[in-house]
Amino acid sequence: MIAHTDIQIIELDGKPAFAVVPYDRWLEISGNDDNVFYPHEVVGYQLKQGLTLIAAWRKYKKLSQQELADRLGISQPAMAQIEKPGAKPQEKTLLKIAAVLGVSVEQLRD
Repeated sequence: MIAHTDIQIIELDGKPAFAVVPYDRWLEISGNDDNVFYPHEVVGYQLKQGLTLIAAWRKYKKLSQQELADRLGISQPAMAQIEKPGAKPQEKTLLKIAAVLGVSVEQLRD
């Protein structure tokens, strides 16, 4: 009997090699539905240097404020304001920063 499933099996050389599952199902299986992960260095920048997550990620990605500002199309002083502790950047700004840094918006929220 063949049961309908939402899992796709991909074969390699005629043998099952990969299983593709819907993302919601993957979150159930993996237990990672609410977890946001940070590299050790990012956490270190926050704790040891008092940087915000945006600044810590920027530093981790080896970008200067000017370089990140240029990629975002804003001035360096504007970038400095966004990185200040207690700053509340708009959601659209967070989305742009996340895209440039290659991280999720959740990883930028202090």
